[in-house]
Amino acid sequence: MNIDHLNRLLLEFSVILLVAVVAVRISTRSGLPSLLIYLGIGVALGQNGIGITFNNAELTQVLGYTALVVILAEGGLKTSWREVRPVMPAATVLATVGVGVSVFVTAAGAHLLVGLDWRTSMLLGAIVSSTDAAAVFSVLRMVPLPHRLTGLLEAESGFNDAPVVILVVAFATTGELDSWYVLVGTITAELAIGAAVGLAVGKLGAYGIKQVALPSSGLYPIAVMALTVLAYAGGALLHGSGFLAVYISAVILGNAKLPHGPAVRGFADGLAWIGQIGMFVLLGLLSTPETMGSAVVPALVIGAVLVFLARPLSVVLTLTPFKVPGREQALLSWAGLRGAVPIVLATIPMVSGAPMAQDVFNIVFILVVVFTLLQGPTLPWVAKRLRIGEGAMGQDLDIESAPLEKLHGHLLSVALSPTSRMSGVEVSELRLPKGAAVTLVVREGNSFVPDRTTVLRAGDELLVVTTDEVGEAAERRLRAVDEGGKLAGWLKGR
Repeated sequence: MNIDHLNRLLLEFSVILLVAVVAVRISTRSGLPSLLIYLGIGVALGQNGIGITFNNAELTQVLGYTALVVILAEGGLKTSWREVRPVMPAATVLATVGVGVSVFVTAAGAHLLVGLDWRTSMLLGAIVSSTDAAAVFSVLRMVPLPHRLTGLLEAESGFNDAPVVILVVAFATTGELDSWYVLVGTITAELAIGAAVGLAVGKLGAYGIKQVALPSSGLYPIAVMALTVLAYAGGALLHGSGFLAVYISAVILGNAKLPHGPAVRGFADGLAWIGQIGMFVLLGLLSTPETMGSAVVPALVIGAVLVFLARPLSVVLTLTPFKVPGREQALLSWAGLRGAVPIVLATIPMVSGAPMAQDVFNIVFILVVVFTLLQGPTLPWVAKRLRIGEGAMGQDLDIESAPLEKLHGHLLSVALSPTSRMSGVEVSELRLPKGAAVTLVVREGNSFVPDRTTVLRAGDELLVVTTDEVGEAAERRLRAVDEGGKLAGWLKGR
């Protein structure tokens, strides 16, 4: 490659990114999942479109894994531990035992209805049984579901990549397949190692960042993302689940009240968008639509088994013991969104040279496109029909903490959402602990110093100065008023 090649590549990549950014706006208005638009861009650039020839499945797999690391990190950083903690046992069982149920039922459908051999059927079942983190994180944030359901779906999509990858690699090998108890043992060991690495990196990383005052706010996002990638690499090199490690470390870091939290999440959000765009465009380039005609019927049959039988059965069997209501189980069944993860996993048998690898890729590609188009846009309608999400809480109060080293304090930047119950509350009614005070209010582009009787409004941005000793108490109080109004915590004290 020389400078001329670089210039052309930069021109092409910048145009693709700009088209993809515009596509996000189109998908938001139309309800069409953006991943389908990105796949379409890749197909349009490929052999059946502009004519770019690309058939490197191994490169696609490597770049796909890289994108998944960034996407899982971004999802973990934005996952609220308060929402996830109550549903963690249910999410863990759904992401492990539920995956096993889904794999077997889908494989049985592929074998009995389509006529595939059992090994290929099990491979297909494993590939399509993982919900996609990118699809879940993006769609659910536009659907006002109760926090417990959002937390359960996000935790499941963050966890279930790990066991599925292990199963796909096992079924894609050309040698003799390991016994079922060996597979279960391998999955258990890799999950344990990945969880341990994620916990260690997340805890130590959060402690280190809090202890070291970095000279620029722009370094905090870089440090946090580097830690999540470190967790993935460390977990993978120790023969554990790197995907589980990166997600757990990101959840810990995202809930550690690190300085410049919104900046960190914004940086991760941008990287995740780039990862999604690049991954989907590459997968579209890798596809060859003229060879997919024979895969349409098998894809529709296997997809129907997955969506209407395997997924609901896995949800019922794993969540009924946790007393999840039937209406919520129905929504969780429909919200098992597929996306890039199954297509990336479909490149594993192509790289390993497994029999029928191209057929498997074609079936998975069509299945993902068709059923994402079916499930994504209809999820809000299903939630409404099930009367789930009515009156759900709005977005969490956005608080950014910047350290004031010389003053031994913190400056909290607080943004009131449109649904915040802090609207209509006077500054004095916040009842902030001694050592904390609202010093500035920014409203409709104008800033002023409030007094005790200033009434706050939705959309306001507040600057709150606190000492180190009461920083966490002040933040807890602000969140309590945001959720419960001026009388929040009155009987329980501050």
